Amino acid sequence: MAGNNVKVGNRALANALKKYGDSVIDDVKRIITETAYIIMNNAKVMAPVDDGNLRDSIEVEIVPGGMTAIVRVTANYAIYVEYGTGIYAVEGNGRKTPWTYYSDKLGRFVTTEGMKPQPFWDPAIEKGQRHFRKEMRKIGR
Repeated sequence: MAGNNVKVGNRALANALKKYGDSVIDDVKRIITETAYIIMNNAKVMAPVDDGNLRDSIEVEIVPGGMTAIVRVTANYAIYVEYGTGIYAVEGNGRKTPWTYYSDKLGRFVTTEGMKPQPFWDPAIEKGQRHFRKEMRKIGR
């Protein structure tokens, strides 16, 4: 979950497409926008909901010019939801021993060994990538 955001499109693509005319550029901008919203919508649907903060923190920014879109997750704990914590962490990268913390929500101390991964971000990006590749192949046919 590199940096909690993903960019769709790039400047080199924008420059290369200038020679093919406005209709192709418009198609690419549409595909970039569609892809960004596909990623955002899928991430929101797959994000586990406790209080809705994680889901509500997923947003899209279309960069002026339309050749780049940024999909980001601003909840600071998103990476722990995606990859898990403690003994459940993906690739065994979590803490190996239980720990105790005070939960304001529960009003008591809680002991845990971690949280199982609940992937929402990587699967959403994969769906977006499939759409992007499929639609880009159609251009120029």
